[in-house]
Amino acid sequence: MTGVNIGVVGFVATQEEFCEIRRRAEACGATSAIARLDSSGDIIVEFRMPAPKFERIRRITGYLVGTTDRFNDAKRAEERDRVRHEINLSGGSNERS
Repeated sequence: MTGVNIGVVGFVATQEEFCEIRRRAEACGATSAIARLDSSGDIIVEFRMPAPKFERIRRITGYLVGTTDRFNDAKRAEERDRVRHEINLSGGSNERS
């Protein structure tokens, strides 16, 4: 991995310490790391991780899908024509038009 930003706050890191911080940051996929000393003199390293990428999974017409791009025409029509429901806490109808 390249481009890992490393900050050292409150002490002077040796070359060996700096290399170990970089090695650990790269091993866990971090984009940055900040090293500091705690009150007992131990080195505390905080890693900043990139946000994970999520794919939305929904249950549509009985199938768990991320997208509907592989649905055939009949399944697309079934998805388009389904009745959608919502919770209405103020009373009245729960059906959306």
